[in-house]
Amino acid sequence: MSKNNAVLEKTLARCRERGVIIPTFSQMAEPARIPKSVKDRLKPVGLWDMDPVNLFRITWKNNIKTGLFGDVNYLEIPSELTGVPARIIGLVGKYFPTGAHKVGAAFGCLTPRLVTGEFDPTTQKAVWPSTGNYCRGGAFDCALLGCTAVAILPEEMSRERFEWLKSIGAEVIPTPGCESNVKEIYDKCWDIRKNRKDCVIFNQFDEFGNALWHYHVTGPAIEEVFAKVKGRKGRLAGYISATGSGGTIAAGDRLKKNFPLVKVGAVEALQCPTLLMRGFGGHRIEGIGDKHVPWIHNVRNTDMVLAIDDEDVVRLLRLFNEPAGKRVLKAQGLKGALIESLPLLGISSICNVLASIKMAKYYELGKDDVIFTMFTDSCELYGSRLREMRTAHGVYTEAQAARDMDRRLQGVCTDHLRELGYYDRKALHNLKHVTWVKQQGKTVEELNALWAPEFWDRTFAQVGEYDKLITEFNERVGLLKADAKV
Repeated sequence: MSKNNAVLEKTLARCRERGVIIPTFSQMAEPARIPKSVKDRLKPVGLWDMDPVNLFRITWKNNIKTGLFGDVNYLEIPSELTGVPARIIGLVGKYFPTGAHKVGAAFGCLTPRLVTGEFDPTTQKAVWPSTGNYCRGGAFDCALLGCTAVAILPEEMSRERFEWLKSIGAEVIPTPGCESNVKEIYDKCWDIRKNRKDCVIFNQFDEFGNALWHYHVTGPAIEEVFAKVKGRKGRLAGYISATGSGGTIAAGDRLKKNFPLVKVGAVEALQCPTLLMRGFGGHRIEGIGDKHVPWIHNVRNTDMVLAIDDEDVVRLLRLFNEPAGKRVLKAQGLKGALIESLPLLGISSICNVLASIKMAKYYELGKDDVIFTMFTDSCELYGSRLREMRTAHGVYTEAQAARDMDRRLQGVCTDHLRELGYYDRKALHNLKHVTWVKQQGKTVEELNALWAPEFWDRTFAQVGEYDKLITEFNERVGLLKADAKV
């Protein structure tokens, strides 16, 4: 990989000045590899503090009690709640810096450019096109580097996102529309490319660092949890991920390498069923993106497309978080610890649970089958949505909660899904032509290359070279103690 040494020298000096040490991908996957000197620095630092050492908390293994690391953070949703015998387990994103796992995807895109001198944090601004959490992660990384983040996100996203971005000094550009208006985000990126020469765009929808991070960090985290919980006869039967930017679903590529029979399901909103029926529209499931197929989504490895009604999702947000909902859950015999854990699920997390139930029912999965999914962020980022629903619909009652549990959760059925054959997947792959070749400047040759499994093997294998470059970079910064293990 080529380097811009002039820029690299300035980046090294900035990191030295601000105390920035960059974690390797292997350290994010296995924090046991993190040097003791870094762990000592971490102990007094809060999870969301704007401290450079928190880059080492870009991992699924943060232990919020000790301030260091432990097992993967996950939550199992029991059959008493889901209504299916299959086990449904989600990795918990709340315990990342910023409260969402997208900070990992952002860092996966930023790091290769930092350590090769392709991005200059001393003179350039980093642009993060997003439907919410990705630009939060990018803005967090930029704040630690002392450079300006430009966050682009739809104007109808939750207020919490905008308020937090502004609080840390990010430049915020709202674009027209809601979660599904990704084209408007791309249009703003083209405007910036044309008119603002001081900006570098980190587009999560076509940056392979996004998928690479999930392949090497999220994928192994799922495998680790499965090894812990599977028992004697457990089977890793499914993996559910909203398509979003195409990054999180790349963990399914890793799972298919080691568990070839696992079914990978891509989730979208019923109100905008792009993959399911070439549909369009707007919806309220924040964090999943649509109306296109992301460049970095390896659709050849996707077995099923599932669409979830956004009304089901927002009603369950109330069930899991309103006092009346908690009383109904308790009356159903659910344990208090589980009920108190349900706010760990934000809007897209609830969507993923519903899709997991749908997959379990379609494949008639049993008690030995395990489906993994993502609890990408928590209800903490959607307090304004709950307030809006109270204003619009009034106080949430136990009668409403009971109906929502029966119909919206345990009443999930196998409608609005499609199991994909070879040519179904090829058709989804070909849909990339409209967005990426006709609109975003990719070539037909590049598109054709994405269909080959060997392309993805080469892409994911780059992590070894990245880790070498990161290690070399840290040595040149000179902040690690001599006895550190990298």
